Amino acid sequence: MIEKIGDNEFRLQPPLTDDDVMQLKVGDRVRITGTVYGARDAAHKRFVAALDAGEPLPFDVKGQIIYYVGPTPTRPGRNVGSAGPTTAGRLDPFTPRILEEGLKAAIGKSNRGEEVRESLKKNKAVYFIAIGGAGALLSQQVKSVEVIAYEDLGTESVKRFQVEDFPVIVCDDAYGNDLLWDGRRQYRDMSKLDGYTPSEKMVISGG
Repeated sequence: MIEKIGDNEFRLQPPLTDDDVMQLKVGDRVRITGTVYGARDAAHKRFVAALDAGEPLPFDVKGQIIYYVGPTPTRPGRNVGSAGPTTAGRLDPFTPRILEEGLKAAIGKSNRGEEVRESLKKNKAVYFIAIGGAGALLSQQVKSVEVIAYEDLGTESVKRFQVEDFPVIVCDDAYGNDLLWDGRRQYRDMSKLDGYTPSEKMVISGG
């Protein structure tokens, strides 16, 4: 489900449809509420191995969002430890295969490779960036977390998060546009970034 809440601002609640995704453009600010799945490269390697073997994935990825994260141990009084994003390029070898299964969005930091960008376009999916280095702040938007698969991987086990107003920015949309590769020249004029936080401005402009 998608709801427009301002100029270039949306609220999302998974599961997402093609129509939801096609409303998003690079640079849009998005708040996610609901279920998000956490998985990093070790888990993705197992995902692809399972698909190659004709086995089901630990959860149905259709319409869902995967956050590239391995949170630190939970501190007393918190729902989760620091939950900052992982560099997305580490997941590039596995991402197109998961997108083909119906995944609609991923969250990480830094840019994606050409094959992933083409796969996002083909499968009507998006890639969001979260603010790297802000893991402690992002964790405040996580209301609960549970391990659902691959517990032996420790911090890289597959997790189900319940989040509220989790802030991200559209980096790659389903039209083939890429904020980090193509959009930085557009946003060098910082006046175009009015309304963004200082951290968001730094990510978008490449500062």
